[in-house]
This record gives sequence, structure tokens and C-alpha cells, in this order.
Amino acid sequence: MFPVDILSRNMAEIVTTEEAARLDLKSSTAYIGFEPSGLPHIATGILWTMKVKELAEAGVKVTVLLADLHSQINDKLGGDLDRIQKSGRMIERCMKAYGLPSNVQFTWATDMVNDREYWATLIRVAKSSTLSRLKRSLPIMGRTEEDAEGDFSKFIYPLMQVTDIIYSGFDIALGGMDQRHAHMLQRDIAERMGVKKVVSVHGNLLESLKGTGRMDPFKKMSKSDADSAIFMTDSAADVERKISSAFCPVREVAGNPVIDILRYIILPYSEEGIEIIRPASKGGPIRFTDFNEFSRTYENGEIHPLDLKKAVSDSLNRLMEKGRSALNSESTSI
Repeated sequence: MFPVDILSRNMAEIVTTEEAARLDLKSSTAYIGFEPSGLPHIATGILWTMKVKELAEAGVKVTVLLADLHSQINDKLGGDLDRIQKSGRMIERCMKAYGLPSNVQFTWATDMVNDREYWATLIRVAKSSTLSRLKRSLPIMGRTEEDAEGDFSKFIYPLMQVTDIIYSGFDIALGGMDQRHAHMLQRDIAERMGVKKVVSVHGNLLESLKGTGRMDPFKKMSKSDADSAIFMTDSAADVERKISSAFCPVREVAGNPVIDILRYIILPYSEEGIEIIRPASKGGPIRFTDFNEFSRTYENGEIHPLDLKKAVSDSLNRLMEKGRSALNSESTSI
């Protein structure tokens, strides 16, 4: 496969495809940063774990940054660094359960900042930005300008995220669409500094299980609302209960969180696809490996939401088992 094909698989966009096409993946480096803030959910535990594994198997050296200082700045887990680092260790344990290659390494932000060159780079990054530009990037941490006015450390966060990339010289940055502001900030600052602009690969965000509908503002799975997300520690019964009560309108694919899970988690990473058991009167069992085929069938009303929910629960539970077992083998209290 060509670099663009590998990078774009199951992702929303690449900035830019032209730059990505020039990469030699076997000599490239990539990173993804996670802000430890509680129990990992299925986007971290499966979607991004599998993307990291996919790139590593293609020869990319991947760094998973456990961004403990960033999480502290963002007041996650009450800013308690011990709790934050426990959450980070859970992320690492969960991801490793899926058999990551040896060219994937985990790095703590607290270790990275011990190098004086990191802070020298951060100063150069800060001198290449403006306060107004930093304010526009605050959505990367779920914050507003008003939040930063009362706590100046919030402005340090985007500077650190840009510094993480430039200091380490990464070629590729991975992240959800909510990280687009940070990656575009890096590209702007890198151009001013005369250093490498990172190729940015953005994945779709999983929608809250409670749904918003296609005409309402998007709301992603949130750790602050346990019933809006599926956590890697959830039991099979928990998963069944949450999906059973999830928003799943008939014939509607857009804005349907159950279908999001099928599209971005199950079909890309389940070798057998998904089998939906329908009554004989409704056509009987049907198996899908292609999302477009499923989408047409669902929009035609040939699949009932209850049958879809049962199939998604069963498939997701199978995919979660390695991570669930690894996490539940130790204490998961944070």
C-alpha cells in the first residue's frame, strides 16, 4: 500500500495528502498524545490502538505520548498527578494487550520536559506565535478564552503540544478531529520557524451514545457521562445495556452513534465483519464487511435497530476482550 492509503484508512482527513505521499514510512516517525483523564474508552482502546499498530507494522516508529502534564494543566482528575499517571498506565496496559510491535514506544510528558532543549524549543515556539492565535487553539483542550483568562497555564497547553512535535521531530501527528487546531497551529509555527511541518492525520470522533441527531450539534463520547461512552473496563453486560438504550433512529445513518461504532470500530478491525440476525420473515441473517453496503441496506429499512444493536454489542464485546482482560487484571480505581 502507498503511504496515503495506509495513513487514510479509517481516518477523516490528511493534511496534506501531497506531503504524505512523499513520506517513506519505513524511515518516518509518528506520534499520538493521550491526556490521561480516567478510564480509557473504545476510541483509545481500539480505534487508535489499531491505527498505531497498523502504522507500526508498516515500518513507522510510533510514540504514544502519555501527556500527564497536559492533563494536569487541563485540571483532569483534579490535577492530581498520581491519579493522572495511574490513568496513563491503564492506557498503556490496554494498548499493549493488542500486541503492539516493538517500534511503538510510550513516553511521559514529565520525562520529556527534563531535557533543557525541550524548554529552549518551547521558547522559540512561543516567540513564533501570538496570544490571539493561542486563544483560537484552546478548543483542543475543551476550553474557552474565558477559562484561560482565569488560569494562564491554559495558554501553555497549546505551546507544549506544538513543542512536543517540533522537539521530537515527528513526521506524522495522529489525533481526533478535535486536535485539528493543535496540528494546524504546529504547521503555522513550523513555517515561521523554518522547521518541518507535521503531516496531520485526523480520525472521526465517536458520538455520544445518547445521540444528538443529524440536525443537532455533535456531542462526542464523554468520560464525564458514563452512559454516553463505552469504557474498556465495561463488562459484556454493561456494553449490552448501554447499546440497548443508545440512540439509534430507524433508517438514519448520519448522527447514529450505534452505526458510528459499526463504521469506525467493528468493520475496520473485525476480520469477519458483522452478522446481523434478522427474523426469517425479515430476510434472515445477513453479514456485512463493507460499510456502504450496510448503509444502503439500513436506509432502506431492511435492518431493525434492535437487531443492529444486538449484533454491534456482540461484535464489540469480542473486540474489547483483550483490553478488558488486561485492565481488569489489576485495580481500575483512579
